[in-house]
Amino acid sequence: MPCFALMNGTTQTPELTEEQRLEISSAFAMFDQNGDGQVDREELIEVMRAMGQNPTVAEATAMIAEVDVNQNGKVEYREFEQMMAKRGVNSIMQEEDDLREAFKVFDRNGDGFITIDELRVTMTNMGEPLTKEELEDMISSADTNHDGKVHYDEFVKMMVN
Repeated sequence: MPCFALMNGTTQTPELTEEQRLEISSAFAMFDQNGDGQVDREELIEVMRAMGQNPTVAEATAMIAEVDVNQNGKVEYREFEQMMAKRGVNSIMQEEDDLREAFKVFDRNGDGFITIDELRVTMTNMGEPLTKEELEDMISSADTNHDGKVHYDEFVKMMVN
């Protein structure tokens, strides 16, 4: 199923709850990998591949064209919000919930970030004991702000990359 659905030529956004708007905003941030406020073809392909789909360049271009109201070849937040409102946010909300649940598995004490000790315990409990070096490599590859911990937004970016 394509990630972007047809908007039926309308630009009016159905009423959304505050929770739905937050979910849409969070989903947009997941797609907008470089944080420039737009989703380009490469970002769309990367996220879709991380979600188990394998779109061609032509398919990704067509998906963007379906919702690209200003025809700049990218999807801005407003276009994304309209598309998601029409498509329904349930599937994105489920994906977000799945990521949140996965994060909670690693964030054993619920403080909002994953430490090297939490990662070690979780991986060992999953039957995948890792060396200290492997654990440090995993943390440092996800730790974009270099504070020695993996925060939820860093976890999401790691999971979709």
